[in-house]
Amino acid sequence: MTLIKRFITLIGICCLYPVVGRPGTFDIVPCPLSVERGVGAFRLKAGAVVSAPDSLLGAARLFSEMAAPILGGKLALESHAAAPALSLAGDSSLAREEYVLDVTRRGIELRGGSVSAVLYGLQSLRQLAFENRGTIPVVRIHDKPFFAYRGAMLDVCRHFSPIGEVKRFIDILALHKLNVFHWHLTDDQGWRIEIRRYPALTQTGSVRRGTVVGDHRTSSEYTDEPYGGYYTQDEIREVVAYAAERGIMVIPEIEMPGHAVAALAAYPWLGCTGGPYEVMRTWGVSEDVLCIGKESTLGFLKDVLTEVLELFPSEYIHIGGDEAGKQAWKSCPKCRRRMADEELKNEDELQSYLICRVEKFLNGHGRKLLGWDEIMEGGLAPNATVMVWRGEEGGVRAVKAGHRVVMTPGKFCYLDSYQDAPQFQPEASGGYLPLANVYSYDPASPAFTEEEAKLIYGVQGNLWAEYIPTDEHYEYMAYPRLLAIAEVAWSEPANKSYPDFRRRVCREIGWLRDRGYHPFPLEQELGERPEAKEKVVHLALGKPVVYNAPYNEHYKAQGDKTLTDGIRGGWTYSDGAWQGFISRDRLDVTIDLGKAICITSVEATFIQMVNPEVFLPCEVIVSFSTDGKNFVEAKREEYKVSKEKPVCFGNFGWTGCASTRYVRYQARSDKDLRGWLFTDEIIVK
Repeated sequence: MTLIKRFITLIGICCLYPVVGRPGTFDIVPCPLSVERGVGAFRLKAGAVVSAPDSLLGAARLFSEMAAPILGGKLALESHAAAPALSLAGDSSLAREEYVLDVTRRGIELRGGSVSAVLYGLQSLRQLAFENRGTIPVVRIHDKPFFAYRGAMLDVCRHFSPIGEVKRFIDILALHKLNVFHWHLTDDQGWRIEIRRYPALTQTGSVRRGTVVGDHRTSSEYTDEPYGGYYTQDEIREVVAYAAERGIMVIPEIEMPGHAVAALAAYPWLGCTGGPYEVMRTWGVSEDVLCIGKESTLGFLKDVLTEVLELFPSEYIHIGGDEAGKQAWKSCPKCRRRMADEELKNEDELQSYLICRVEKFLNGHGRKLLGWDEIMEGGLAPNATVMVWRGEEGGVRAVKAGHRVVMTPGKFCYLDSYQDAPQFQPEASGGYLPLANVYSYDPASPAFTEEEAKLIYGVQGNLWAEYIPTDEHYEYMAYPRLLAIAEVAWSEPANKSYPDFRRRVCREIGWLRDRGYHPFPLEQELGERPEAKEKVVHLALGKPVVYNAPYNEHYKAQGDKTLTDGIRGGWTYSDGAWQGFISRDRLDVTIDLGKAICITSVEATFIQMVNPEVFLPCEVIVSFSTDGKNFVEAKREEYKVSKEKPVCFGNFGWTGCASTRYVRYQARSDKDLRGWLFTDEIIVK
């Protein structure tokens, strides 16, 4: 065989047997299950024919519209074309959300187990086409999701998004194979869904007479202009249909028994006291809740849910259940009577009574109840699915009890947190959640048995809107972090690679910008606080620390070792390196250096984040002792704490020359602000 013949033979073999590459080789988000790359490419052009059965013509039409900016025009759609450029087909041998995409040099074939599966395959094709402006490499992609539930929540109560913006949000979910849009429609700050039987819910409950300016915990300034908005039932139907066309289920959230002040303002008789109530102008949690002792309250909820069920064909209805202030129930005669009649031991069980009643109503109409993890307090409703936000522990408890769980812990999934160095970012709720941290989340990481693991239904990213006043701002906060949620939810953990994901996402960010979205400029990301990247070496490293005042158990970091472990904190107080102290439990610790040595400085860094009431200290005292009993004060200094800097860091301590074995460091909070103190390390040199 001549050399030329051998070369030709080799080319033929490569075409018949594609090369298996890692799934992240192509710029597809989320990463597919498997990718087999061949040799050559197919050029998809404007006007090319797409063949699809009637059931898939809607999917074909959506792809044509989506690809038009890439190809320079739309595709031609035919039900049964003889030699199409792109062929779509159903395949009953595949799972419901499974698809196979085959690109050859002659054309493209896409098979899916359902319309949704075909839509997912078309999204992968869209990204391949975008990468090379319609020139698509020969490839075979076999793909299906890791989790069944892949969601994103949009809060439209704190700040309202018109229907056009809601659709734009749904578009991004569809583009990245998220299949649930969780629509947070009612809260203390606004009721956003028309209920025809109760018109005051939107006439009164949808409008607040002003909005707090800045941080709600510390601000006393409010806007004078009324703020509101709501969706008519026709608009709701329009959004639901729009989402369904894109393979997305819309789950409405109707909050109860807490976060219901807007409803109370409209109908005061729903509360324990009868009011008056006012739609909240500020954020946070209200002690005003629905009165569970009144049967009329239950009737109201059933009436509202009846109309909700007519609008939303979703498997689930989300009933909230979180952060309910229970103080009012303690003094309400009707609630006390209900507790006595039903033999309920406490207010937690009273809330559970309500949730169980509502679940029975929903189950009776063929629907399932979904609620935040507080619905477990007082006993979990028999068939409820739990959406976990306060930490994974609640998810573990729910799974062990045999319940489905949607994981959405704030540490990984709350997209209203800062995504880069906070002092250079728009105002946020607090915390630091960069893209890498979102991507690192593994919803199935707790130790479950094989059967228990099946109860992890999925994962969801949440976008709370207290500090997100515009649609451009929510896009900035959501993208690209929502794309990380999409890959966490869809892709096999073994296929994940953050460096590769970041590369793919940078390309996708360009696509989003081209279509008028406002994503975070990932290419300009500063990243983690520099001090947190390297361990600091100093004279107190690893030395024992005695806490003369306790740290807060919710923010204990690494416990007693935290302040001398050499690890500096990052951009947020909740990263496990910062240790928290609050109220009269001021920072007061003694470090034993082991023996008397000469030192020249003692220093601690504090973080300030005004939104969650974390402040710099107003006073610091440094003292020394040779015996651990008798201390000599080396420095006492007071500082002016200002709220003008929402995020900042400050170093406080002593410099000089001293011989000592014991170092006592004290810091005190401002008595008027009464917030938190957080420090990461006491450095002795």
